[in-house]
Formats: sequence, structure tokens, C-alpha cells
Amino acid sequence: MSDNPVPFLDLVAPHRELENDLVEAFRQAVRSAAFVGGAEVEGFEREFAEFCGSKFCVGVANGTDAVRFALMASGVGPGDAVVTVAHTFIATVEAISQAGAETEFVDIDERTYCMSPAALDEYLEGCAKDPGTGRPLGRRTGKPIKAVLPVHLYGQAADMDAILAVADRYGLIVVEDACQAHGAEYKSADGKWRRAGTFGKAAAFSFYPGKNLGSCGEGGAVTTDDEQVAKTIKMLREHGQAQKYYHDLEGYNGRLHAIQAAFLRVKLRKLPEWNAGRYAAARRYGEMLAGVPGVIVPHEPENTRPVYHLYVIRTKDRDALGEYLKARKVFTGLHYPVPLHLQKCYAGWGYAKGSLPVTEAVASSIVSLPMFPTLTAEQQQRTVDAVADFVAR
Repeated sequence: MSDNPVPFLDLVAPHRELENDLVEAFRQAVRSAAFVGGAEVEGFEREFAEFCGSKFCVGVANGTDAVRFALMASGVGPGDAVVTVAHTFIATVEAISQAGAETEFVDIDERTYCMSPAALDEYLEGCAKDPGTGRPLGRRTGKPIKAVLPVHLYGQAADMDAILAVADRYGLIVVEDACQAHGAEYKSADGKWRRAGTFGKAAAFSFYPGKNLGSCGEGGAVTTDDEQVAKTIKMLREHGQAQKYYHDLEGYNGRLHAIQAAFLRVKLRKLPEWNAGRYAAARRYGEMLAGVPGVIVPHEPENTRPVYHLYVIRTKDRDALGEYLKARKVFTGLHYPVPLHLQKCYAGWGYAKGSLPVTEAVASSIVSLPMFPTLTAEQQQRTVDAVADFVAR
């Protein structure tokens, strides 16, 4: 068995495989001097909308812009509150703040690590109601809650039927953070399989290079079936312009660059194959880790088809395990060690340790094992052997 390092993520192999196509896409952009907007952006928007199963897609500069613009175009702004989870990357909450709204946290499901519909329902039930609108008032902020923002974390779709039902009961908008879930599927109660990004009023995607579908830089997109939402996001990304130099609102510089769109079009054709590779690797991990005591592998509900952006296990002595694997030349990740409600930047929000017990328990025991489409069975065996050796010690 090879003693070469097992990387946490291999971004070299897929780019080497597509190098000629990527270089040709760049060459065409240089020769046409089409760098902002135009055919490549429109082509990617059309193709990604078709891939997701949504009517519209609007390319934007990055995933944070995607969440922010999705919220704003859905009517969320100053004076509103948004309910989300603390077990996610900070961009989820940054986007809420940048939209002018306030954040209210609820706990996650212990098995999927996504928003718990039961925790959401319990939280909203206990909120006071706005006498004018009847909307729940955030327990932390006292602001009327306008939207629910579930995160499809690690490539696992949240329980959207239940979340939508709770949101509908309280008259709330649902916006999806699908930044880690390109192609993840969820089977609704009607028996239909749908991809992440097609359940809420709008959904945000990130194309950061390490994502299942990653650009060669930064990029993001919003999917929606609402034509007005799509039109608003197009203005928001373009300084509020409906047409050049005519500003219907004050917007932002949040455009997806044409070169990145061209790269994404090349990569999108490979995404189903790459997702299948991740899924196969996840199946092997599950089989290999089945006999290792004290290791909790990802839970996969019957009505979901995850795309395993990350393969996250839970175990005791997580930090020591990571150091042990590193010494064995097996590299891991940590997503995310400190929940957002306990981050220094949000210390003034008043959340105490213990306020989100499931989130905190998960955050203290997770570690992300190597995961990428070309991960080999030999690399996985080395990883699992190292985990097993650590547990045995």
C-alpha cells in the first residue's frame, strides 16, 4: 500500500483532466473580450437552472451574495428577523446581516446536522406574536420573523417537507442555503424527487473552488421559480440597473464574471459523474467504518440522495484523532469547530453555552475525512485503518 499522503481534497486532478477545455474557454473569452455578462453567463444560467430543475437562475459574484440577494429579493430587509442554524459557515449569517435583517437561531437534527423541523416548530410556537401582522416575534431580537433559512449542509438536503409545513403554518418565507448541495436530492411526500434549490422562494449556491461544482475563483448563483425575484436579483447584482444608467434601486457590484461562467459550463457537464464518485466513496467509507467502534458515520434518510460535499464522522477525542491522522499523512478538515452563536463576533447577541445543545454536541465531536470524486479505495483504506488504530489505542 502506498505511503503517499492522502489529501483532504484533490483539486489538481479534475482541473488537469479538463485543462484543454478550460484553456479553450479562457482563450475564447480573451479573443472576444467578453469578460462581464454576455453569452457565457446567460448560457450557464440556463444550463444550471435546467440541472437544478428551476425556472430561473441568476449568476452572482459569490455564495454570500447569493444568500444576501435571495433574501433581499424575497422581501427580507431591515426590521425583519430570519431563523436559521448556527452549525454552518458564517456566510449564512453574514448575508442575513448584510440584508439588514436580524438572526434567530434554532437547533439542528442530531443525525443529519441540518435544521431540525421540530426545533423550528417549538421555537416559533413559543414566540410572542406581532399584534399587527400575527407574525412570530424573534425571542432574541423582538423583530417580526419574515423568513426561514435552512442550510443543506455537507451535501445533505434538509427535511424540506417538514420545514415548509412549519413555515407555512406561521406565514413565513423559505429561502434555501444550498451552497454545499449542488445536485442533492430530496423525495417529497408526493413521491417526486427534486433537487436542492427548488423548494423555497429562492435558493443560494456557491461555486467556491472546493465545492462539488467549483469555479476557478469565486462565483455564486440564485435559483428560483419566481420571475420577479429573478429580475430583482439581476438588478441587485448590477448596481440596481434595469437598463444601463437607469437605477430602479440601489444595488451592488455582484456579477458573475464571464470567464468563471465559461469555466462553470465546462465543469457542469462533469458534475453528475463527480457527484456519483463522491457517493461511491461515501458507500465505501460506510462499509469500511462499520466495524470501527465509537465512530458515527453520516446518516442518510431514505428520502434523500446526498452529494457528499463533505464526509463528516463523529467521535470522541476529535482533535487528537485529527493530529494522529496527520501524523499518518492522512489529512482531515473541521466543519465547523465553533458554532456561530458562540463566535466572538456575535458575543453581544446573548447566546450562552448550552443554548443550542445538539449543535454544540455535534460541533465538539465532528471531523471531516478525505472526500473528492477521485478518492481511491486504497486511500480510503489507509484513512480507515488510521482511524481504527487510533480508536484501538
